[in-house]
Amino acid sequence: MGKFDIKQHPHRRYNPLTGDWVLVSPHRSQRPWQGQVEKITEQKRPKYEPDCYLCPGNKRAGGSKNPKYKNTFVFTNDFSALIKDTPDGLNKDADLFKAKSEKGICRVICFSPNHNLTIPEMEIEEIKMVIDLWIDENETLGAQPFINYVQIFENKGSVMGCSNPHPHGQIWAQESIPDLPLKEDNLQKKYYVEHNGNTLLSDYLKKELALKERIILETIHFVVLVPFWTTWPFETMIISKRPIPGISELSEEERYDFARAYKGLTILYDNLFEISFPYSAGIHQCPTDGDIHRHWHLHMHFYPPLLRSATVKKFMVGYEMLANAQRDITPEQAAEKLRALPDIHYKKK
Repeated sequence: MGKFDIKQHPHRRYNPLTGDWVLVSPHRSQRPWQGQVEKITEQKRPKYEPDCYLCPGNKRAGGSKNPKYKNTFVFTNDFSALIKDTPDGLNKDADLFKAKSEKGICRVICFSPNHNLTIPEMEIEEIKMVIDLWIDENETLGAQPFINYVQIFENKGSVMGCSNPHPHGQIWAQESIPDLPLKEDNLQKKYYVEHNGNTLLSDYLKKELALKERIILETIHFVVLVPFWTTWPFETMIISKRPIPGISELSEEERYDFARAYKGLTILYDNLFEISFPYSAGIHQCPTDGDIHRHWHLHMHFYPPLLRSATVKKFMVGYEMLANAQRDITPEQAAEKLRALPDIHYKKK
């Protein structure tokens, strides 16, 4: 059978942030595809859409009217998944039918008044305003006595379930620490204790920066890379070089630099297949429960679904749903493809 080659042979990779494994099958990347092909819905959108619920001055689905905002705009979701005045309660049968009430607040952030302006096409100053608003909301929501975690995220593109094309993101703040951040909290804490106060991602970054194999781009304060353990084909992560627990600790200079990394990555995404690249992205940071979390290290995950082209996406079905996450294209191949792309948006060629 010869010697094992991680670039050619099936293997499993461990995610030290969650404790999960992913099956990597490099030999399958050349298999023919006769499955579902997505329709490309790329179209020129106007700067203002009179029927859009998120454009300035328009009436939203819930009946409220947006102000004629000029930059960013935030409001409480008209159809929130979490409600702050949910009454306390527990299911009486706490053995096999365990349930607990959950309080929370859901907010919507419009990145720009322009209906047709996504992050990769925005100016650095405009993206920095988005980051400033994230921080303001994080501090305001996190200060609520019943809020213990603030999840900032963005769904981009209809293929990711985005219900409105106007560029926007969301913030869900809640009583409990959700499952994935809780896994990351536990494993980062364990690593921090066992490695003399070094954060897991600090040590990981040192090794990645030395190898350069999975680095996509680097700014003064941030690194954008394809993690060794990625699940999605072109999954990436933005990691702060300084081991800060949460977004609120970013300095003014770091906020600008975060905007540069965010824009730089999303330009590469759009350039990959020359479309407005879909993804779900979100910030993972320390809880807001009042404890000290020096073991946490700020990072932002990007999970794009596209695999081979603008029309073929990765499906998480069968084995992935019932057994284990699996991927064909290796993280190293994905990083190489992204790194080789031009840093000027394809629309500006």
